[in-house]
Amino acid sequence: MIRSVRRDTTLCALGAALSALAACAPHEATRAPLPAPSATADASPMAGPPTLAPGPAGLTPVFEHGPRGRDKAVALTFDADMTADQGPRAARGERFDNPGLVAALRELKVPATVFMTGRWAEEYPGQARAIGRNPLFEVANHSYSHYAFTEECYGLPTVGEEQMRVDVERAYAALRKVGVRDAMPYFRFPGGCYDRRALKALSPVGVTAVQWDVVSGDAFATDARAVAQEVLDGVRAGSVVVLHCTLSAAPTTERVVRSVVPELRDRGFRFVKVSELIGAAGGRA
Repeated sequence: MIRSVRRDTTLCALGAALSALAACAPHEATRAPLPAPSATADASPMAGPPTLAPGPAGLTPVFEHGPRGRDKAVALTFDADMTADQGPRAARGERFDNPGLVAALRELKVPATVFMTGRWAEEYPGQARAIGRNPLFEVANHSYSHYAFTEECYGLPTVGEEQMRVDVERAYAALRKVGVRDAMPYFRFPGGCYDRRALKALSPVGVTAVQWDVVSGDAFATDARAVAQEVLDGVRAGSVVVLHCTLSAAPTTERVVRSVVPELRDRGFRFVKVSELIGAAGGRA
């Protein structure tokens, strides 16, 4: 199995949160109109969002971080996780959204990329639409069902190989239905788990898989200062930081953002969306 971003040590911080998630069985979906695979980093109005060139044998490319140059750009990314069986919990008042976090990002004028599951968008359509239409943010795909795309991914149920593409396209359809007009051609694997089989299955969709090089550790954390320190210690030029936009599973994230943003700016970092880092990579992973 291929593993991304510091392999086991990187992904273990998300294990507790992910093992608590379950997902609905994938259903057939109307295929979302997505860009064809491309390798352009052209940011002109006529060009689509920048993506990476396909990998060997046409496999879905994987992006972990941007260039490690003098430009101290960093992308904060937020996973908006929710699965179908959590609907009753949401109805009882459990918060899978985090409006305070989104408000903090707006207040601090921090560009960000939100990787949204289709089920989250269906539960919070107004919030999904508002995030998708705010120029500070870009919305990307985090699957519909939040099933794992490999075996042995923190106890998550798995998507069969024949359903992987359907699950991703169903998420795009859900985003479009709630009013997210321009979801990006970027995909984050649930749990960060993927292998060659998954990369091959998604290659016709034309997405760039986006991982990370900094784990915040905000999943189920209660000590905001400790999470903030993880981010501050890990960030380098070009970093992609993974955080969560789910209040019940990541209650400290708003405080973390309010702490690390001014500190990183004082250190000379600037915040960008993932698309800018991919564009700066010039089509190369």
